[in-house]
Amino acid sequence: MVQKDKEQNNSRVNLDSIMNGQVQEIQVSNDEEMQETKTVQGYCVECTDQPAVVFCEQCTDDYCEVCFAGQHRKGTRTKHTVKRLKPVETEEKKSLKASIMRVFSSKKSSSGTSLNELNDTETAEDFLNQIPRGSATVSDFVERSKFIPLRLTYEERKYLRLLEAGLNVCEYTDKIDVIVYGSKSKRIVMQIKELCSILSGLVLAADYNAGQELFKDRDFETNAEFFQDIFELGRRHKIMNPEKMRSTYGKLVYLLQDSQIREVQEMLSFQCVKPIKTVFNTLEAKGGLDVLKDELIEIATMEIIDEGKKRNEVQAEIRKKEKAIEYLAKKYGRQGLDPEIIRQCLTNRDPCEKMIYYLKKYFDPKSYEKDFSLAIQAGREGARLSHGHEKQYQYVLQSLSLWREVLHEDDLLEESNYYRLRDTGQGLNRVQAAPRVSRMMHTILHRAQQKVGSWVGSSVIHLGDHNVPNALMFIDKYTQIYRILLPIVNTLQKIDTLNQPSLGRYVEDAFHSHETAKKAILCDFFRHAFDGSGADNFFDAGSCIDGRLTSAWNWCSQLEKKPYFPLFLLTGFMGFDGQF
Repeated sequence: MVQKDKEQNNSRVNLDSIMNGQVQEIQVSNDEEMQETKTVQGYCVECTDQPAVVFCEQCTDDYCEVCFAGQHRKGTRTKHTVKRLKPVETEEKKSLKASIMRVFSSKKSSSGTSLNELNDTETAEDFLNQIPRGSATVSDFVERSKFIPLRLTYEERKYLRLLEAGLNVCEYTDKIDVIVYGSKSKRIVMQIKELCSILSGLVLAADYNAGQELFKDRDFETNAEFFQDIFELGRRHKIMNPEKMRSTYGKLVYLLQDSQIREVQEMLSFQCVKPIKTVFNTLEAKGGLDVLKDELIEIATMEIIDEGKKRNEVQAEIRKKEKAIEYLAKKYGRQGLDPEIIRQCLTNRDPCEKMIYYLKKYFDPKSYEKDFSLAIQAGREGARLSHGHEKQYQYVLQSLSLWREVLHEDDLLEESNYYRLRDTGQGLNRVQAAPRVSRMMHTILHRAQQKVGSWVGSSVIHLGDHNVPNALMFIDKYTQIYRILLPIVNTLQKIDTLNQPSLGRYVEDAFHSHETAKKAILCDFFRHAFDGSGADNFFDAGSCIDGRLTSAWNWCSQLEKKPYFPLFLLTGFMGFDGQF
């Protein structure tokens, strides 16, 4: 009996010591968590890498705008009350203030006082508070110029041809993305140097004197700036011309990503990547940002559309645009800012705006004409979703608004990280995470959701899986939006030109009128290019962010079967490949 009591006491002591040990471990882990929390104080509790801007009084947590909207979009959390936090003064915001004061230093306030005469900090703060959410400045031209690449000059196009020639004979992905034993870093460095050697030889062959002067030391590190410039040309050209470099751009991006691996960087001894030249940073470096806020900038960058216009009217608009460009070039051209640079910076807009315009012009969300309903039902005509007319209208508007926001974003070259080679059903691909692209895409999605109000469908973004293996595939997929929409917009604009007796009679017999023909094309596009089709299951298509674009490509592949396909052919359609 005594022995049994001793065993119980011993077990109780052991249990107490174990419990005390657990409590101590829990206290230690709690201390570590508190220490970790202190290190990220002022940042979002969800993503931990963005400054917190709101405090949820019910959750008692700080969030950035994107994470707060994602966590409080449904359920009882939508009723949570928030308190806006005092913004953190970051280096980015300080530079933005300085940029604002430079650009708008001559602007007058309502009382007639120059901004130069006011306190700089207060003026920048007041001005920042007037900026719409998700925008960096009040000027749309200033904001968009940050993401518009600078057009290539004649001399730059010579080097671009050399780069394309070098990439055509380069076997980078064939040598790197294979399963073999040995150091991958050494193979990467060897292939990068091989491409640089090819480029050096091509430059020498094209211009012997320039090549001799440039590569007389045969040192890659000495000529690092040359290689950075020539690689940047390829990236800039691809952004402005998505239909170009179809087979070589992937090699270039994978090469540049791998060149940023720390081990490769140490062995290579020089940097291959430099920022993309944009209209904004080019003008900012030359002190010419005033060009972007001139009243004539809209005329100088307007797109000339011949729809419903006579020939002399179109020519008059062209002359008006040319005069505006010349006026801006002469007005702001000075020492350090050549007039030719200003001409190089003036660019046009994209067709997403036109499709949104057509949607709002020909369709009403509350009612619809006979035979022009946007309603779709799963299982009918290949549709995977079931939406009424109003819901489909909102779904299309949201998708087009999202695509427009995506096309306005900056270059998103990811730094290389761990990846695995995997057969995704479309060959062997690099499957790797893309945190920078993912973060930017969630920000874009949040901005689009704010603009359109309620969101229809899924907000899942596929990235780093078998659907969209890596950042290159994701970005390349969204750069095709222009190739999808432009041929449709051009056909719609040229239908009115089919007024010859035989063609006009065909349009009237088949569609009753030119306007009805346009509605038939748009109705079918808005229904079946956004019906969730294009894959075998809802994980690969459906209403997710990536699935919307998959459905649009599926519609493009079936265009030849549509009853209005002859209208595309009669207006010059040749395919969705950037050529019209």
